[in-house]
Amino acid sequence: MSVTRQYRDAWEGFWREAPEAPHAVFWDAEPALTAGRHLALFEPHLTDPGLPMVDLGCGNGTQTRYLADRFARVVGADLSAAALDRARRADPAGQAVYRQLDLTDKGEVQTLHAELGDVNVYLRGVLHQTAPDDRQLVADALAALLGARGRAFLVEPAEAAASVLAGLAEDAGGPPAKLEPVLRHGIAPGTLVDDAVPEHVRAAGLEVLRQGELPLITTEYRPDGTRIELPSLWLVVGPVG
Repeated sequence: MSVTRQYRDAWEGFWREAPEAPHAVFWDAEPALTAGRHLALFEPHLTDPGLPMVDLGCGNGTQTRYLADRFARVVGADLSAAALDRARRADPAGQAVYRQLDLTDKGEVQTLHAELGDVNVYLRGVLHQTAPDDRQLVADALAALLGARGRAFLVEPAEAAASVLAGLAEDAGGPPAKLEPVLRHGIAPGTLVDDAVPEHVRAAGLEVLRQGELPLITTEYRPDGTRIELPSLWLVVGPVG
């Protein structure tokens, strides 16, 4: 079985079983705490806000719908058909369009770019979940979608997040309820060194316009009632020149 097929099957199983209630998934935090904070950093760098906005790895579409309230044309793209089914059900008015997309498939990426033209991209937590050998393919796909005019906002858990997650997974009482199904389906967060994201971006022919650190908010809480947050790195990138 190919890596992509294993990855797709893991996500299909996860999304088929996940509760449909809002914020029931570990990373499905309120947009005001996620995409809202990210847009404040991203929007000043958009050279053409009128381009379609593509939410890559959109999952159940929580952040996609937030983006659709702020941009004229928004596309949520994901590898998992089950995730996209949820996204469409949660968006009965059709604020956004949802597309199945394998970012490691050059043909699929080229087809989407041919349909939409250059786009702006929001990409949250995708690279660290991608097999190491496929990460450059994802960065190359990002560059292809941006074209000459697009900009992208990427956010990924920092290296330091690994120890936080390991501590949660190894807790004597077991992992938190919302983290357990992630681990059980074999889609545990991958280790991504802090320098890897900008390196992949530059290797794809993109430049880093701005970068920084932010806590990545989850929907889970510790026994003392504090919300679990993961250190993360964010970048705004675009074509060179």
